[in-house]
Amino acid sequence: MNKILIAEDEAAIANLIKTALDGPDYQCAWAADGITASDMLERDSYDLVLLDIMLPGADGYEVLEYCQALEVPVIFLTAKGTVEDRVRGLRLGAEDYITKPFELMELLARVETVLRRCGKTGRVLSLPPDIEIDTAARTVRRNGGPVALTAKEYDLLLLFFQNKNVALYRDSIYRKVWGEDFMGESRTVDLHIQRLRKKLGLENRLVAVYKIGYRLEV
Repeated sequence: MNKILIAEDEAAIANLIKTALDGPDYQCAWAADGITASDMLERDSYDLVLLDIMLPGADGYEVLEYCQALEVPVIFLTAKGTVEDRVRGLRLGAEDYITKPFELMELLARVETVLRRCGKTGRVLSLPPDIEIDTAARTVRRNGGPVALTAKEYDLLLLFFQNKNVALYRDSIYRKVWGEDFMGESRTVDLHIQRLRKKLGLENRLVAVYKIGYRLEV
């Protein structure tokens, strides 16, 4: 999972970005001003910062300097859209520059590109004793051999891996994996859980939690 800091003073825009990115592959945090963003960067590690320029407290250029000292890549996400603004941002060291308003699909593509270019992807995650998850190739191996998973099965496995030993509510599982509001029908989640158990030998580890959902026990 890649951790992304959204430094944006407009709550509506920050929530839109967070909703689009939050899921099995990304975990987002939000800072509404430059001082808070700098404090969060000091307290925790992030793989990428989506940074507005016109921030209260400390502007985006100041926060960019802080990110560079910590070797955290930055994408400027700002209403300052002139050629001079874009050139300045890129010359100062931002990996990319996106002007508002923007399309979410384009933002997602650019985030993926920057993370890949900066070597922030491609991790192999281990689920002892016998499961490996390659997050770059989106492949899974068990006892050294490949396991064929659908896209949703893979996303579901990664979600449980990122929340090991935590009971996840069905509605939360559905929202994060399927990207839709839960409508009270749990059959879809249950069927995918059953297939994961069978394919990966998780019958005794991917357990049902009464009146809540499921938990991956590690």
